[in-house]
Amino acid sequence: MFAELPLTALRSFEAAARLSSFKAAAEELHVTPTAISHQIRQLESWLGRPLFQRQPRGVALTDDGRRLFRDVHGALLEVAQSVAALRPRPDAGCLTVTTSTSFAALWLVPRLGRFYVRHPDIAVRIDTSAQVVDLEQNAGVDLAIRYGGAVPARLHRHGGLREFFGVYGAPGRTQAEAAKSSPTLISVEWGDSQLYCRTWEAWCERAGVDWLQRAPTVRAYDEEHYAMYAAGAGQGLVLASSVVVAGNLARGLLEAYRPEIAVLGETYHVLCVPGRERHPPVRAFLAWLDEEMEASEPAS
Repeated sequence: MFAELPLTALRSFEAAARLSSFKAAAEELHVTPTAISHQIRQLESWLGRPLFQRQPRGVALTDDGRRLFRDVHGALLEVAQSVAALRPRPDAGCLTVTTSTSFAALWLVPRLGRFYVRHPDIAVRIDTSAQVVDLEQNAGVDLAIRYGGAVPARLHRHGGLREFFGVYGAPGRTQAEAAKSSPTLISVEWGDSQLYCRTWEAWCERAGVDWLQRAPTVRAYDEEHYAMYAAGAGQGLVLASSVVVAGNLARGLLEAYRPEIAVLGETYHVLCVPGRERHPPVRAFLAWLDEEMEASEPAS
């Protein structure tokens, strides 16, 4: 069954596909680029179809190449984990999660203690770099928690967390601020700034207030946690997601204004390369994440 499998060529293919470069694959596997190219051509000949499109700068996977990469990458991850578990001193379990700074600071990190109680031997590294990580090309990242947008068909989607937007202010000062003819509003400058503006408009329309028509003073921040800190300090009213505001509400740092009014937002998607969800540390983290997201998701 396995005797005819070109295992060396498959390993070369996985590295080249993940790194989008024969040269980088050669460096990782400690062989020459010529050797990688030869292995890939042998594999393509054996399969009877091309796996890469050769381009002036690097290579790109064909549709067949992407399909094979998903399966080979997942299988090699499982083999690597099984081998590590049998070693006299197995590697400590670890995984890397990439997400936004606000989601990490306001939702994920405050809950991680419960994960460590259950899995003290698994280390979680949080990556909050502004650049979106390509999961298929960066094998150092296990999971991505991404906000909104379409989910790429080539990635595995594992659950998600819905959000609703509401308005919040400093405890004991919210009603007085809202009673002003033109209260100070705190905004967030997202990549899609119009999305935030449209959500403010939708909330004001449902609330029956004309704040936006009165040329209000707007305090803008580039991260949601800054905006909420400002609101908690009494600088105005903030429009915030139910996902990231929950911790501040529980600690009494913010209070809701007219909590019966909520605007449906986006979904936080949990994504990984197909096959990676079977990696034991990732599987444990996903099971825990499912519980936390189910417990924190508001009723519609």
